[in-house]
Amino acid sequence: MTDVASRIARVATVLVPAAFLALFFIYPVVTVLGRGLGGAGIDSFGDLASSGRIRDTVWFTVWQAVVSTVLTVVIALPAAGIVARLRGRRQRLVRALVTVPFVLPTVVVAGAFEGLFDRFGLDSGALRLRHTVWAILLAHVFFNYAVIVRSVGSYWAGLDGRLEDQARILGAGRWRTFREITLPRLRPALLASSAIVFLFSFTSFGVVLILGGPRRATIETEIYRFAVTRSDLSSAAAMAVVQLVAVLGLIIVSTRLERRRPVTATQARRDSSPVGRVWLVGNLVVGAVLLGAPIATLVERSLSVGDRYALDNYRALGERVQQLPASAATALWNSLVFAVAATALAALVGMLASLVVVHGTRWLRHVFDLGLTLPLGTSAVTIGFGILIALDEPPLDLRTSWWIIPIAHALVGIPFVVRAVVPVLRSIDPSLREAAALLGAAPGRVRREIDLPIGLRGLVVGAGFAFAVSLGEFGATSFIPRRAELLTAPVALFRLLGTPGEQLRGQAMALAVVIMAMVVAAVLLIESTRSTNEGTI
Repeated sequence: MTDVASRIARVATVLVPAAFLALFFIYPVVTVLGRGLGGAGIDSFGDLASSGRIRDTVWFTVWQAVVSTVLTVVIALPAAGIVARLRGRRQRLVRALVTVPFVLPTVVVAGAFEGLFDRFGLDSGALRLRHTVWAILLAHVFFNYAVIVRSVGSYWAGLDGRLEDQARILGAGRWRTFREITLPRLRPALLASSAIVFLFSFTSFGVVLILGGPRRATIETEIYRFAVTRSDLSSAAAMAVVQLVAVLGLIIVSTRLERRRPVTATQARRDSSPVGRVWLVGNLVVGAVLLGAPIATLVERSLSVGDRYALDNYRALGERVQQLPASAATALWNSLVFAVAATALAALVGMLASLVVVHGTRWLRHVFDLGLTLPLGTSAVTIGFGILIALDEPPLDLRTSWWIIPIAHALVGIPFVVRAVVPVLRSIDPSLREAAALLGAAPGRVRREIDLPIGLRGLVVGAGFAFAVSLGEFGATSFIPRRAELLTAPVALFRLLGTPGEQLRGQAMALAVVIMAMVVAAVLLIESTRSTNEGTI
């Protein structure tokens, strides 16, 4: 009986995540491909190929992603060098602070920059930034700054500093030492993290939709406009196919770059020259202006009521306005409930999948590792659009179901859980399992009493990221029907930001601050957990 139960448990460990991924990711994406490559989709391809606007859209999507990546690397690389020299609590604090912008919902980031432009008169006039490409580039640097600082900084901290010391002893200056010694050694980490920044900028949705305005469009925003605004599902599907092909290529490139990156030694860096005061102050100023100014202005705008400061905008969140099917407070409550449900789904599926990645056969490990990474790289807009057109018939007619939102959010959160749990499981000393087996414990019991308790450490971190991602998810949720019980805080914020009027703008700022506070709380919890389990994600 025990053997039968053990076999059932092993089969369920594989089937549950495989079925979840197949039903709610692969099937919708394949449906998008079928709609885009068949019948009316082929005709739409021809129409799109002959459209000058679509060619301009594809070109703008590519070049803004390139420029965003270059700017992010140039601005964030000096900060990565400083983080590499920090240790202990100071390093964790800095890492947590720079991570906050990265995990903020894109609509909150866009709202922060909208408030910044309004506060300093940059929404009109000769120095107008609102609805320009510069607004998009600034927001992308703000959002992706943490990718370079955390990834390159961690890699940099593991490099042996003796080569730089020797170069300095032989008379090389700081700049020459960095250019000829340090920079070539950082190249693998720089290329891998730059590929991630390019992917995020290429698939940016909320930032471009809000800050770019109607005249700035990327492939992401055009999919949304074709599907939702114009009800042209064939053209939306054709654009989604183009997006899927491009994203798949980017994922392959970034994965290869990540695999080629050598593992550095986890030893303390030995630099004979401390960080210069001017260099340190300069980076602090850049970080404060780039990261702090939009957030500080967002808080200030949320408290501004006419010519005074008060909490009126926060109180107004409980009142329903004409532009929303429910009050902003109801949307916040919905987002919390959806986030809890999505986190539970992501934790369950992610934990089971992690066990397969660590203990499964070779081909299963590869299939699960790649398959569970794809939702993270795939456009959220494409996922939402796929769910909209695929899950529309019984027995999987979920378009109006309450569960469709947690399911869509869980798809994005599962990769975070897997990336957090798998390293922890792989770090378990094999002698523990061997000792348990020698004492007569069955494989299922070994995993239940050794792997699961230890894996829970990483699960807490992954679940925290899944919760934060769900709170701010906007791309996939934007395709959900407009019903009061399905309204989420990011969608409510988007509609408030798109409506003129000082009162509604104040409510939008207040709603953005509340969303930001909830996400920041989740990030701080993650970092506090990381301090006792360093290196899990």
